[in-house]
Amino acid sequence: MTLTNDPLWYKNAIFYELHIRSFADSNGDGKGDLAGIIPKLDYLQELGIDCIWLSPMFPSPLKDDGYDVADYFNIHPDYGTVDDFKALLDAAHSRGIRVITDLVLNHTSDEHPWFVEARKSKNNPYRDYYVWSDTDQKYKDARIIFVDTEPSNWTYDEATGQYYWHRFYASQPDLNYDNPAVADKMIEIIRYWLDMGIDGFRADAVPYLFEREGTNCENLPETHAYLKRIRAMMEAQYPGTILLGEANQWPWDLRPYFGGDPNDPTVPGDEFHMAFHFPIMPRIFKALKLGNTTDIINIMADTPAIPTNCQWCVFLRNHDELTLEMVTEADRQLMWQLYAPEPRMRLNLGIRRRLAPLLDNDRRKIELANAILFSLPGAPIIYYGDEIGMGDNIWLFDRNGVRTPMQWTAEPGAGFSQTDPADYWVPLIDDDTYGYPKINVAAQMTDPTSLFHTMKHFIAVRKAHPVLGWGRCEFLPLTNQAVLAYLHRREAAQMLMVGNLSDQIQTVTMPLPEFVGHTPADVLTEQTLSPIIEANYPLTLSPYQYHWLTFSR
Repeated sequence: MTLTNDPLWYKNAIFYELHIRSFADSNGDGKGDLAGIIPKLDYLQELGIDCIWLSPMFPSPLKDDGYDVADYFNIHPDYGTVDDFKALLDAAHSRGIRVITDLVLNHTSDEHPWFVEARKSKNNPYRDYYVWSDTDQKYKDARIIFVDTEPSNWTYDEATGQYYWHRFYASQPDLNYDNPAVADKMIEIIRYWLDMGIDGFRADAVPYLFEREGTNCENLPETHAYLKRIRAMMEAQYPGTILLGEANQWPWDLRPYFGGDPNDPTVPGDEFHMAFHFPIMPRIFKALKLGNTTDIINIMADTPAIPTNCQWCVFLRNHDELTLEMVTEADRQLMWQLYAPEPRMRLNLGIRRRLAPLLDNDRRKIELANAILFSLPGAPIIYYGDEIGMGDNIWLFDRNGVRTPMQWTAEPGAGFSQTDPADYWVPLIDDDTYGYPKINVAAQMTDPTSLFHTMKHFIAVRKAHPVLGWGRCEFLPLTNQAVLAYLHRREAAQMLMVGNLSDQIQTVTMPLPEFVGHTPADVLTEQTLSPIIEANYPLTLSPYQYHWLTFSR
């Protein structure tokens, strides 16, 4: 199997976020690595994913899980070598699987040689690679992102008597994109990895690249101009590669990151190929807890049309906390009450829990959440281990509780490594509910009723119906707010997703006048429903039941 030549492959792709340190250890040091991933590619191919998104793989002191980069041109020694990465690329591509990795554009580690040089003196040639000030009173309108740990976006550097700017941890000084040398160097880095054959990047923390007084230092015009420059280079020299934007912003603030014409989606985008739709995610969880779909419908109604050559990325969980930045303060408090009753479950403005524990390990809720994920407008992302329902450990440092070793088998060590589990970089999950003897890949692959097989089926059906990735989406107006219904259309293809987000039986009447005389069939179960004989179609749904429906005369 080889890669397709479709330059728009990402429009209907299934992404799989893989935390390198936690996936598979090839050399017995208790840490996952690139070589360990290669034997697991057959598993990912069977699951049906199209593209692996790798967590940061560059040399780093790992104060922020690799998002503090100390060298953009190499691989962290824990993960292997550049040759190991090339071998992984070749092995993935031979199976028709693409690979993207995190690219941290906004900042480096304070141990990066550029910053080590920059803080030696005010006259150092690398001084202007970073943002310095005599005062910590500049850019006061910029919010502090890591509110739990950072009192300011400025940190005083005693060696030179100035403050340096950082939007995240103080150990992550922001790069100065007003310096042409920095802007050019980052494009050189992008080209280095694209020349190696990588299929693109998930660009981290992009809204913050530039700073301007009197603004909140986010989403500035200069940032958009720089991203257009990157995109033009990629389109001209590396067609088929993508830039996936990580910007935790409202959809209307994200729309400019796709470029093109905001009033005409047929004009091609010229910035990001893809961007995460952050605000939909917490609203899915809220809807499942309250049995009310209103917030999902409202945020999708407020989501602007994007260029036809662009795509949203949708997700339920990832390597970070379940962020509650893009909700109201009242909703944040409500979500903490509903999903993080123990203070230890909370982190920054979010919740450090995995999907299965968040949804009470209730198979009905987990399936429904994924049925929504795989049918919303956008390309879905699966976080490693969620396809088998892995648990978490809220007592580990920072967000490591959702980054525990992948549970491959029920054998001691869970098949993650040959070394003593006591030497794993973080402990395995081994409780009675989520422990590896019970929750593991080997057991689920042999059980046709397992969550793994359900996820595999979602992926296969989604791929067989490209209307889900390409179609325009219309939400049906329903009087029953516990039921979510939306219709995808593309040319002659149409599909209706219906889901009951409550724990009670629900009866709903759906306005389907154009389908009178048709018979709905669920493409997931191959079940045929009763024919539609009048414009308002009645349907009864059991708790958390869902359908993906097509129509035939």
